[in-house]
Amino acid sequence: MSDQDQTRQAAAGAGDGRGALRVSHEDRDQVAEVLRVAAGDGRLTADELDERLERALTARTYDDLAALVTDLPPAANALAPLPGPLAAAVAGAAGLTKELVRIQVSSGQSQRVGRWTVPARMDLKVTSGHIKVDLTEAVITQPTLHIDAEVRSGHILLVTRPGIAVDLDDVSVRSGHVKVRAPWGDSVPVFLRVTVAGKCGSGHILARPPRRSFWQWLRRAPVPYAIAG
Repeated sequence: MSDQDQTRQAAAGAGDGRGALRVSHEDRDQVAEVLRVAAGDGRLTADELDERLERALTARTYDDLAALVTDLPPAANALAPLPGPLAAAVAGAAGLTKELVRIQVSSGQSQRVGRWTVPARMDLKVTSGHIKVDLTEAVITQPTLHIDAEVRSGHILLVTRPGIAVDLDDVSVRSGHVKVRAPWGDSVPVFLRVTVAGKCGSGHILARPPRRSFWQWLRRAPVPYAIAG
């Protein structure tokens, strides 16, 4: 077997092949920081932290690093997600990776919220009802997400966070509206670009940050991701 064939075989054994790629010092340091944050939150004991840090600093591939963070929630810093290949390896290790997600609502509602893995493509169709796609805690394994959307009556809501850019320019609107709200402006580095194409017949498609809950509003808590003027 040639060296090239061996490389392809190793990649096939690692899902899409990205997990078998060699990591850099920066990748190791980033995982080490995730582990320290997890220990500070009480998710890892001191002994577990020492063991995982040692393994992180000697890791050779993204699969090696993924094994250290698969059982941990996403990093607290929304502006610094795990590197794409590492995030993909984590999702693959958990059996979460999907190429396409289809959601069709004829009456009622459907949602993707919390910790879920963002696929490469989504097909969203609403005849009468509501679809919510919340990206604030989602596992992002690649730099782009393409959404084919069709709204006949109802609406689609995309809940975003800093670093997620949404493009609705390819949506044809007959009745209703489409809108993107991104109060952080263009100064935040983009790690996920969402492109939406399709039709809005009667209703709307909206991309915005999360809103305050009722109790947060009563306590006058700051608006999430608001940028001071």
